[in-house]
Amino acid sequence: MNETALWDPLERYLSAEGLRLDDVEWSGRVLRVLIDAAGGVDVGRISDVTSGISRLLDGEIDIDGPYTLEVSSPGLERKLRRPGQFRASIGREIVVTSRLESGETASVRGTLQDADDSVCVVAEGERAVTIPLSEIVSAKTVFQWERGAKPGKQRKEATR
Repeated sequence: MNETALWDPLERYLSAEGLRLDDVEWSGRVLRVLIDAAGGVDVGRISDVTSGISRLLDGEIDIDGPYTLEVSSPGLERKLRRPGQFRASIGREIVVTSRLESGETASVRGTLQDADDSVCVVAEGERAVTIPLSEIVSAKTVFQWERGAKPGKQRKEATR
């Protein structure tokens, strides 16, 4: 079974639960369902929804053979594969690898400025790069760790 056949029923169910379907992917016999919500989702909510998704898949969708269901949040760095995922990531730093006409690949890292159903625009320094979604090999958001003071290097106040 392909992932696209699962989108509509999963999206309807999750929408009724106040959640958003972020992605669906098969990896061998593992079905990964990534969910999200405004403010994120916690482990308890994921556990509750996993039971509902399992019942939905068992009752409405014919999946051949055994499989393992994994339900989680997309995490800090998330894959971008659908136009909606790109639109939801506008303003975030991303890295995109696309296939050039020559058949080679090129990567761009920068801030996602805009996206629609056919292209995304990435600001790489001072230049804006427009990339057709159909040419993207892989894309994901990039999480930036804030650098704090190193332990033991903080300034200490003298006490008297």
